[in-house]
Amino acid sequence: MLKFPTKLSEARILISNDDGIHSDGIKVLEEIARKLTPHVWVVAPENQQSAAGHSLTIHMPLRVKRYNENHISVYGTPTDSVLVGCQMIMKEFQPDIVLSGINHGQNTADDVTYSGTIAAAIEATLMGVPAIAFSQDFDEHGGHPEWDLARKYVPKILKAFEGKEWEDNVLMSVNVPMHRTGVTPEIRVRPQGHYSIEDQDMVEKIDPRGRPYYWVGAPPKRNELDQTNDVGSLKSGHVTITPLSLNLTHHPTLEFLGNVFK
Repeated sequence: MLKFPTKLSEARILISNDDGIHSDGIKVLEEIARKLTPHVWVVAPENQQSAAGHSLTIHMPLRVKRYNENHISVYGTPTDSVLVGCQMIMKEFQPDIVLSGINHGQNTADDVTYSGTIAAAIEATLMGVPAIAFSQDFDEHGGHPEWDLARKYVPKILKAFEGKEWEDNVLMSVNVPMHRTGVTPEIRVRPQGHYSIEDQDMVEKIDPRGRPYYWVGAPPKRNELDQTNDVGSLKSGHVTITPLSLNLTHHPTLEFLGNVFK
């Protein structure tokens, strides 16, 4: 079982993300964490790594940049950063928890399969460290993340987890909504939703030298009306918590195949 610290005031927290060590979201998450405990380290990518997924650098060395004792960037992926943080920077005093984010943009539905924010929490979970990934929804058509709801709800969620246990190979994904007029956000526990993948867009263009290139377009449409999953609840203005499992085995099909090949 993974056990969250009983006293956050004594906990060692490692923070990482995929937007990079200079992002506003990671600064907000560190600000929140430092109000709970003085024992905070930030080890995150030097550069933007959104949609890096759970990728690992194995064909080149990992170089780091030390801003000070508690702030180190890695020229690599979110997965690389958590590995460096746990196995090198905090080698002698392992983190009690890993917090990832706060991501600039939601990580709901099938976003989680691409997300570097989720991947940082995955790597911590694989190493037996309780991990929570935080993401902030915002209007991606010219808008900017507003962090006041995160400042209000993230501490509540962290305090609620004090002393709690959950199964190995499980991480928590938290999404914070945009402001919705007339809505007082509730914390809702919801399963992962899914995209309508047929709406995935791929744009074809021609560069100045006449050569074609392709650009992955906007994410497919999410079912924003379904209040029973993370997508709908988030879009309705509520904070969502989704437990994600790292064991991808589908047990009903496992049983079916057992009967087919027995």
